[in-house]
Amino acid sequence: MELSSLWDLVIIGILRGGMYALMAMGLALVFGVMNICQFAHGEFYMIGAYMAVFALKVFGLNPFLAILLAMVGGFVVGVLIERGIFYPLRRRSQEEWVMNTFLLTVGLSFVLQNLALLIGKARYRGVPTYWKGTIRISPTMGVSVDRVIGFLIAIVTIGIFGLFLRRTQMGRAIRAVSQDERGAMLVGIDLDKIHTLTFGLSTMLTGIAGASLLPITQAYPAMGAGPLVASWFVVILVGLGNVGGSIIGGFVVGMLQTFSYYFLGAGWQDTVSLSILILILLFKPSGIFGTEVKGILER
Repeated sequence: MELSSLWDLVIIGILRGGMYALMAMGLALVFGVMNICQFAHGEFYMIGAYMAVFALKVFGLNPFLAILLAMVGGFVVGVLIERGIFYPLRRRSQEEWVMNTFLLTVGLSFVLQNLALLIGKARYRGVPTYWKGTIRISPTMGVSVDRVIGFLIAIVTIGIFGLFLRRTQMGRAIRAVSQDERGAMLVGIDLDKIHTLTFGLSTMLTGIAGASLLPITQAYPAMGAGPLVASWFVVILVGLGNVGGSIIGGFVVGMLQTFSYYFLGAGWQDTVSLSILILILLFKPSGIFGTEVKGILER
């Protein structure tokens, strides 16, 4: 294998890993703070893509504003769903509410998919391109401007979100709840407020990913299945609820799938990913970074 070909694969893996990291970070955040096994995560990716289509086709906004609308819309949808569905369940079920969220998110996934099918019909909707042109990465490889800008959006979003978690009072409150929920309550942190904010931020990150990749993956009702599987693979690989580790894991999975596709052919990247996932669950179920899962396992 020539050095130039290896370099091309590394670049493709990095570009793919950026979006995996963004998606997985939102999933890890929900699990780490709320202990929710989020199986409707892919549908929020779908919602972000449809919102971008709406912004482009109806309002005629430019791509950056369309992605911004998807970001804000994803956050609002997440907050409404958390307050309308998860908050009442948390109030009624008390200690057992976490276990009930498993079936709730599966049901939510079906509902959102069928709503998209009812409203948008079984059609692909999208745009041929956000930004025309190709960027020459190496003498043998060019990458579309859409993919490069999408990657940059993912990196900037991850950076800003990391600063939010570390430097702001609300971000530190989210981290406190993820580390010790009871201790956070004792120092006066409002758990309901943090849960709502956390869920909204998670759907916001996913909505950005869906909107940013619209020229590459057009919007359709079942489009969330692939991103959901990839996100769960990253989260299980690095450790459930490990937000920081999910960033590294996203790039690892991006590389893994790129090299598997190149050396083994189409379709094998999923087989390789699932094989590694099985090995992780068998020999190191806490993930490669050894995250301890609180809540469910403690009870």
